[in-house]
Amino acid sequence: MEYTLEPLADYACHTGEGPLYHPRENAVYWTDIPSGALFRYDLATGQHRRIEIGRQVGGFTLQADGSLLLFMDQGAIAVWREGNPLEYLVDEIVDETTTRFNDVIADPEGRVFCGTMPTKDRRGRLYRMELDGTLIKILDGIGCSNGMGFTPDRRLFYYTDSADRMIFRFSYNQESGIINKKKLFIHTEQGGGVPDGLTVDADGFLWSARWDGACLVRYDKTGREVGRIPFPARKVSSVVFGGENYDQMFVTTAGGHLKETDGAQAGTLFRLTVPGVKGLPEFKSQIGL
Repeated sequence: MEYTLEPLADYACHTGEGPLYHPRENAVYWTDIPSGALFRYDLATGQHRRIEIGRQVGGFTLQADGSLLLFMDQGAIAVWREGNPLEYLVDEIVDETTTRFNDVIADPEGRVFCGTMPTKDRRGRLYRMELDGTLIKILDGIGCSNGMGFTPDRRLFYYTDSADRMIFRFSYNQESGIINKKKLFIHTEQGGGVPDGLTVDADGFLWSARWDGACLVRYDKTGREVGRIPFPARKVSSVVFGGENYDQMFVTTAGGHLKETDGAQAGTLFRLTVPGVKGLPEFKSQIGL
């Protein structure tokens, strides 16, 4: 597979995660979860900067009005707009006060699927946030809630449990937001890296980031591996399509505090281009709008 891989911004992120393309701004945002910071890379100018949030952001979506909806520690959910204080929609979730959100995605109707990390006493969960802000728990007993994506026809939903090294496929009803008919799609081999964030390209192929696997893996609709791209960073954490034609992938990595063992470019945001491969715009959340 031909490809071009380019480092864009190295903030030595401890846990660089959740890249998201903002088409109105032609910019990519991502987070470093432990540091409580967001980052922004401007595709037109190449300029990038750090934005202090002050608490852990496990994932975020782009709202239809251009703001970012942040999913944070203790179950807190807030709207972020440049130059304004956080506007909290949820101060905390009682059952999540000792943990945090980890990876989220907006669905075609503007709802948000949002997962949480496990606690000392129980495993993680997956919630669905309705347009009015109501949270509905839809999955329980998750080792580590992670990467999600929809097929181009919007009929299937992919979901990653990193702790169990599994990616599942569900039937998805766009009208109701209900997922069901769970099937195992991928079970990665021991020692081959942990499946983390994912995205689905315009042809329906799934791209899975490999934490501790130093690569991005492409699967066809049957779950067969059809491509693997190595990275100069051990912990490849997530991927999203972006750019005006959605023909670029933006990939986050972690381990910036462990460059001696995880690679000199660990914690860097990368741009990946693969000839003939394009993505689709991410759906925008419409919570409270």
